[in-house]
Amino acid sequence: MTSEMIVNSGSDPHSGSIVDVPGLQVGHWTLDERLTGCSVVLAPAGAVGAVDVRGAAPGTRETDLLDPANLVEKVHAVLLSGGSAFGLNAATGVMRWLEEQDIGFETGYGRVPIVPAAVLFDLPVVRPGEDPKARPGDAAGYAACQMASNQKPAAGNVGAGAGACVGKLFGLDRCMKGGIGNASVQVGPWIVGALVACNAVGDVIDPQTGQVIAGARTADGKNLLNTQQALLNGERGSRPLPGTNTTIGVVATNATLTKAQAKRLAMSAHDGLARSIRPAHTPLDGDTLFALATGTEDSPADLMLLAVMAAEATVLATVDAIRQAHGISTHWGEVTAARDLWKV
Repeated sequence: MTSEMIVNSGSDPHSGSIVDVPGLQVGHWTLDERLTGCSVVLAPAGAVGAVDVRGAAPGTRETDLLDPANLVEKVHAVLLSGGSAFGLNAATGVMRWLEEQDIGFETGYGRVPIVPAAVLFDLPVVRPGEDPKARPGDAAGYAACQMASNQKPAAGNVGAGAGACVGKLFGLDRCMKGGIGNASVQVGPWIVGALVACNAVGDVIDPQTGQVIAGARTADGKNLLNTQQALLNGERGSRPLPGTNTTIGVVATNATLTKAQAKRLAMSAHDGLARSIRPAHTPLDGDTLFALATGTEDSPADLMLLAVMAAEATVLATVDAIRQAHGISTHWGEVTAARDLWKV
């Protein structure tokens, strides 16, 4: 007997997201002072956690404890944030909120919330009149937790994706708007959902068509350049600094997994980034994906199937991040969104 795959791409208003996985909640907080923010995935009952870092310039917190060889099995939240390394401070607010709810790892001397985090670089994205030094901090992380629910999260220019841009290898003046996106995939009793904030140096493509949907534009700004092809043709741009890009996200499943199996899920999810971002995992990106397993489905896990589902959900969420984004005005000019080109 075979099970039909149910795909919920976030571009459909009736579609799914990571909160289709029972036991998870998502909250966004976008700053008023500048187009940046953070997003939190809460697992109040705890979820087996793992991480896989493929980019060469990551900004992370509490990733070592996710190694399968280390003690702590479960995490209570994962934070995704803008603000570069400054944004890691938002995890303190998440911990504060969880402690108030008496959620955390029991030490015998109190509960310690386990909150891994990753950040992306959006510091150049400043609209006229905004404070360039406004970054997500303790208060933003706390506020994101207060906003968290099991309802489908918003997408596009919100939370960790608020200031995200893509296609930056040939200069900010030729990039396009990135964002944060949702998706979920279900096969039989298993669900895999994804939340992805896309801030890649490369272009984003739709794997179903092979078409670049957002990325570096030509010098006149009228067409898409195709960064990968331009590089192969010998073109060189204004090389961004390492770490000024990054796609970060969380994939989650209702399956019962060990930490080692969750690690394989995070690794497989990166296949989805490689299919939807070109080039991906570059020396200039800090691409980081977390995996969570809530264990609400106790059927023996089909890890091969879950790996395929994780990659697919990551593709769909990455594309959704781009399709849901809106263009913005910045101090260097207009940043076009995919919807401006493709009327999505």
